[in-house]
Amino acid sequence: MKRRTGGRAAVRGRAFLTALTALTAISTGALNAQTIAITGGTVYPVSGPKIERGTVVIQDGRITAVGANVPVPTGARTIDATGKWVTPGLVHAGTSLGLTQVGSVDATNEYSHTGDINAAFNVAEGIDPSNVLIPIARIEGVTSAVTGPSGGLVAGQAVIIDLAGDRIEAMVTKSPAAMVINLNEGSKSAGGGSRAGQLERLRQLFADAQDYDRRKTDFQKNQMQSLAAPAADLEALRPVLKGELPVVVVANRRSDILSALRLAQEFHLRLILEGGTEAWQLASELAKAGVPVAVNTISNLPSFDGLGARFDNAALLRAAGVSVIVEEGETGGPRNLRWAAGHAVRFGMNWDDALAAITLVPAKAFGIDSRYGSLQAGKVANLVVWSDDPLDYASRAEHVFIRGVEIPLVSRQTQLLDRYKSLPPNFEAR
Repeated sequence: MKRRTGGRAAVRGRAFLTALTALTAISTGALNAQTIAITGGTVYPVSGPKIERGTVVIQDGRITAVGANVPVPTGARTIDATGKWVTPGLVHAGTSLGLTQVGSVDATNEYSHTGDINAAFNVAEGIDPSNVLIPIARIEGVTSAVTGPSGGLVAGQAVIIDLAGDRIEAMVTKSPAAMVINLNEGSKSAGGGSRAGQLERLRQLFADAQDYDRRKTDFQKNQMQSLAAPAADLEALRPVLKGELPVVVVANRRSDILSALRLAQEFHLRLILEGGTEAWQLASELAKAGVPVAVNTISNLPSFDGLGARFDNAALLRAAGVSVIVEEGETGGPRNLRWAAGHAVRFGMNWDDALAAITLVPAKAFGIDSRYGSLQAGKVANLVVWSDDPLDYASRAEHVFIRGVEIPLVSRQTQLLDRYKSLPPNFEAR
């Protein structure tokens, strides 16, 4: 029997990802040695209560101290944050940052792969560090993002990036970070036009991946029946089925969310639900299952993929005990992340929960909370000094730090503003 095994290209791809992981560790460790003390501000660690007139000390790219009576190290650069707010850098859990410039222009998109089953497809090498949307998001306080694939039934592997660096190796902090699966209207064709067909195909795929893992020797000797996917895809599913890698299931309809919960229970998956338009209808079940839910709080437009859309989805889920992640998934949307959290507050979500939904909760869901998501000694110094409440439209980020380095608040948009805000002396309006 003939099988596609992924061949030398798949082996080279896996080798690149192994090297990328090593280089990421090196680049994360090669941090700016400057010591910085941010003093006098209202500090929101997220992991604990706010600190009035607090101080945050950064050294060698890490936070070394947070508190109300922290001494400023000798020789440190001091930033007076009196009257300002200090928070962790925002973590956006559902983006295509670095993978697209203009969503409607296919030539700028690197987030999809042809075919229905693309478990081995990792988006890392498609990231463009010079993508113009990255500094735009960064100016609004987004310092880290989960950027991933879309399309098909099994879209592929998402990665986590810091929004700084001129090379992929300098940006990627975790690869892979999650496997992305679509259980929605858009992937019905993978199941022959039926949602039942989607689930049948996924179950067969998972069962074959487990069988392949047990019988690799038989597979190599051609002593197995044809499997549901090439070896490279089955191999990529191994950490998912062992509970080592979370699986992001995009589902909005109540019935699709229930299907995702059944799959997770059957195959012991570490499930993260994304979309969740009708998740509020299953809030108690999701809380009991311990499933984080990533929601877009700005849209309440119903569709046949989720008729029960409502603005207070996040508030209802959180009130039931669900770990809620706020995201804004449109092209260019990552810049609006903090306002999406503010919108959730407007419709009943607790302010502290909303801030956690764009910092510590996504960090925990994707297993990076030992480094990101809160202001604590030992964590990577991704943080923001705000003029006021970061969830308010009128506030702005005044200082953004990524890995302890202050990032210039410059983007293509600010450059155009500076260029054209004053007209040449001889300019005549026509």
